[in-house]
Amino acid sequence: MAKSTSFIIYFIIFLSTLSYNPALSCPQHHKLALLQFKSIVLAGNYNVKSSLIVPEFNLDSWNSSSDRCRWDRVLCDSLSSSKPVIVLNLSMIFQYPTPKYPTAGILAPLFRINSLIRLDVSYNYLQGEIPVNIFSNLTQLVYLDLSYNAFNGSIPPQLFSLQNLQYLYMRDNSFSGPIPMEIGNLYKISVLVLSNNRLSGEILKSIKKMGWLEQLYLKNNSLYGEIPAWLFDVKGLKQLHLGGNKLKWNNSGRITPKCSLSLLILQSCGITGSFPQWLIEMDIEYINLSDNNLLGSLPSRLFESQNLRVLILSGNNFSGELPVNIGNTHTIQVLVLARNNFSGSLPESMSNIRDLYTLDLSENNFSGDKFPKFYESYLIYADLSSNKFYGAPPLSFGRLIKVLKLGQNNFSGRLHVNLTDLSFLEHLDLHNNNIVGELPYFLTQAFPLLQVLILRNNSLEGSIPNGLSNLKDLRILDLSSNNLVGNIPPELGNLMGMIEMPYTNNVLINLTIVQNISVLVNWKDSMRFLPSITISLYSLLDLSKNQFSGEIPPSLGELKSLKSLNISYNHLSGQIPASFGKLKSMENLDLSHNKISGKIPETFVNLYQLSRLNVRNNRLTGHFPIGSQMNTLNNPDDYANNSGLCGMQIGLPCPMIPPLELSPTSSQSEDKEPWFSWEAAAIGYAIGLILVVASAYFAGFLSTTNKPHPLRDRRLHQGRM
Repeated sequence: MAKSTSFIIYFIIFLSTLSYNPALSCPQHHKLALLQFKSIVLAGNYNVKSSLIVPEFNLDSWNSSSDRCRWDRVLCDSLSSSKPVIVLNLSMIFQYPTPKYPTAGILAPLFRINSLIRLDVSYNYLQGEIPVNIFSNLTQLVYLDLSYNAFNGSIPPQLFSLQNLQYLYMRDNSFSGPIPMEIGNLYKISVLVLSNNRLSGEILKSIKKMGWLEQLYLKNNSLYGEIPAWLFDVKGLKQLHLGGNKLKWNNSGRITPKCSLSLLILQSCGITGSFPQWLIEMDIEYINLSDNNLLGSLPSRLFESQNLRVLILSGNNFSGELPVNIGNTHTIQVLVLARNNFSGSLPESMSNIRDLYTLDLSENNFSGDKFPKFYESYLIYADLSSNKFYGAPPLSFGRLIKVLKLGQNNFSGRLHVNLTDLSFLEHLDLHNNNIVGELPYFLTQAFPLLQVLILRNNSLEGSIPNGLSNLKDLRILDLSSNNLVGNIPPELGNLMGMIEMPYTNNVLINLTIVQNISVLVNWKDSMRFLPSITISLYSLLDLSKNQFSGEIPPSLGELKSLKSLNISYNHLSGQIPASFGKLKSMENLDLSHNKISGKIPETFVNLYQLSRLNVRNNRLTGHFPIGSQMNTLNNPDDYANNSGLCGMQIGLPCPMIPPLELSPTSSQSEDKEPWFSWEAAAIGYAIGLILVVASAYFAGFLSTTNKPHPLRDRRLHQGRM
């Protein structure tokens, strides 16, 4: 579809050039306008960048001594003798981020080129309001793309005087206020995209005038009111996206559309009733009616379509079993039925959906221990979590599966060796089941791409295999609430995914087009969902609520990108490693409910991002480190039941230590109390002063009794004479 649309656009531009009147343009003035734009860019020190989507912008090619028609991103009308500029592709020319962002005014010279047919300035982070009269000169414009900038304010009404305009893209900005009434003047418009702005008001009746309208995207604004039924009377309308507004639609089942839609997205539009019958008969390709109030069962006629590719009905009140003919829709690629009340087993016919790559049936009441076999499908993402399935965990998802979520069911048994067939797995979640046995060693070798492993709240036993560190991309590991024993393997300190900053080029991001992929984790004593973007940035290690013993491996201090470490509720002993001071990305550290002794290392003052430290119910002693982020960690509950711990954060002052009890080598260890204190110095000074005075007195007395006396010595001398 995209290739054919591009061909049509360029064909229209070509036809437009045939009717172009060169008298309307002065090419020399066009060259001066482009050079002025260049001078503004250079004067503003805006960083011009290369792009992965469009060719690099070689601004040096724009010079007064060369032919403007050979400049980068410039296209001239070769059929005209004057060769006026008709296309400017200036998408993604500025580097992000940058200390200074260009404003909308930077475009002013370009809008003097009245021969332009196509102008693209998308993805440039342009700021501010668009000048009111800036569009008045572009009477020939057919294609305009202002998307992915930071334009704000209202949409200039003069924009809608461009009566040749057929393609208008303004998505992902900050335009506000109502849609101008003049929008109806764009009677030739074919594609109108105003999504992801701050537009308000109702959908105007003036849109009726757009007789050529094929695609209308108004999603994610603040539009309100009733979805007008007349929208479906626009005969050429093929794609309609109104989701993410404050719209309502109470008569969805009582219309007779005159259009032939291929895409309909009405997410969160307050739609009530059963699945619209007219929508079934339309034989549509893309349907998204998620987060509404639809109820009843799904009609079997829906799955006789040979055009349906995407069906997203999550967050409704649908119930009953899935139609047995669901597999007749061979073309379906995305099937999302999450957060409904569906029940029963999965129809075997689902095995026939060969093109399926995203399947989400989570948060329903599905049950049974038999599952469709997707061996021949292209399935990449499968979520069956939060249902009532039982038996052995299903593994018949095909070799291409990357995300497999089976948590919150009644699956039981051991992790089967056939799991190794899923060698492309990036995300495996089996939390809250009854998986038993030891962690098999094949986990350490079978999944070289694994990034997320969640086995929380099962009945696993034995120790952690040493080879788990072979999973170089692993950055979320949750083995909490099991019966694991032994020492925490020091080899976990070699998990590269928790040492280096995670990358974002993965399936978890790519699939967010159709749904929000999230991970449920324990974060600061509560279960929270990490959204898909956060997953790609966070590293977490949770070994809490097991039977681990021994000391904490200092090697865990090497996991520099770790955001959360939870090893609470175990039988760990020894001291907190000073190496934990290297966990510069740490936000949440939970060591509570163990047998840890000694002091909190002074190196913790280096943890500048730490917002929660929980060490309660241990055997810690000594003062709490002072300085930096540590001064903000003042929740006494996080340090309770540590008989020897003191400090201002806890509200318990540290007692004075007599100097005679101090070890002469204590200053050699960074974890020991400092040997010098002013209180001890004052006491020592007083005692020393008394000793000095007393010594002086006795020394003086003794010296006086032995000193020669003149009168006495003379009498003695006379007596002898």
